Amino acid sequence: MEAYLLDWANLLLRWLHVITAIAWVGSSFYFVFLDSSLTPPVDDKLRQDGATGELWAVHGGGFYHPVKYNVSPPRLPDHLHWFFWESYTTWLSGFALLSSSYLWNAGVYLVNPANPLMSPGVAVVAALAFLAVFWVLYDLICRIWGQKEHGDAIVGALVMGLVCIAAYLACRIFPGQAAFLLMGAMLATAMSANVLFWIIPGQRKVVAALKAGQPVDPIHGKRGKQRSVHNTYFTLPVVFAMLSTHYGWMNTHALNWLVLILMMFAGAAIRQFFVLRHGYKLGRNRHPWPYAVVGIVVLLGLVAWLKPAPQAVSSLNEPVKFADLHAVMKEHCFMCHSEATIQQKGVKFDTAEDVKAHAQQIYQQVVQLRKMPFGNPDALTPAQVNMFKRWYEGGAHVDR
Repeated sequence: MEAYLLDWANLLLRWLHVITAIAWVGSSFYFVFLDSSLTPPVDDKLRQDGATGELWAVHGGGFYHPVKYNVSPPRLPDHLHWFFWESYTTWLSGFALLSSSYLWNAGVYLVNPANPLMSPGVAVVAALAFLAVFWVLYDLICRIWGQKEHGDAIVGALVMGLVCIAAYLACRIFPGQAAFLLMGAMLATAMSANVLFWIIPGQRKVVAALKAGQPVDPIHGKRGKQRSVHNTYFTLPVVFAMLSTHYGWMNTHALNWLVLILMMFAGAAIRQFFVLRHGYKLGRNRHPWPYAVVGIVVLLGLVAWLKPAPQAVSSLNEPVKFADLHAVMKEHCFMCHSEATIQQKGVKFDTAEDVKAHAQQIYQQVVQLRKMPFGNPDALTPAQVNMFKRWYEGGAHVDR
């Protein structure tokens, strides 16, 4: 019953998480596009009121005319729309999903049985520390260098270095799949914390000053803008990290930390291309095509680097006893594929006939895709993975 209820929790939380993440990322992308596409107001009244940019757009059969005031509008409207629940709900649902799967079953997902570095309890603490420590260090970098001359470049370089260090440590401490997911959760935590601790508080101070008839300090808008821009560069790396759990051949690679860094770098470079492209259309900067090229070249390099090695024919001469294979399956597969526990996707491996019927699926999931055992493919040693490979390529016999 516990596994059944956890499956329901996983489904509903994942559904909520994806929906709210789409809303959050969508609003982030839209406002970055909007800021990059604004032109000086044509109307004299708008300029006199302090408007710094406007945009005309058509969508869904109607015309829209958003106007931006960098510091404050001439009058605070009665109805002001805030953008924060998308961020908060995405993080809360994501953390609940992380808790109900990885943290709740830390012994399965966060600890590598083949090479345990810590107990499940310590693994939970370490995972939570990744989320918190990164935010503290990232926030410190922004506080110290964010407002200095060339501060954006300095902050960008330092944050990139911090992300690289975190990726290396995560892949050394946790199984590959968990490491990739925690890196995504770590960046997403920083994104949501930016909204909670900087963007929204700054906006509230501006609104409070307007209501009190006091002058508005422009620093709040500058800080909020800076953190918002950081968030948009984090989005593609975060989305990749969340999707990577489906591709075990990537997160179980011997240099998975380097794979993770390169994929995140490619995502950030491609996002930079789209950010600058809006300004290029208005003649504000050169065409940002080099960023897109760099991102694509890195991706193509990874495609070439990670291609499967040629299959060794000699391994077919080394028969595998089914009893030995089944013993490994009982240890690592029966928790999800057995009559005594649960039968994920209706698949069970209790008998030789059951295993024989799913031989091709087993080979694909364990050997080719490196997706199983679910949540922690590293639980199988290279020798055990090779056992599955030799068994299938040798004819998938169950009678010897």
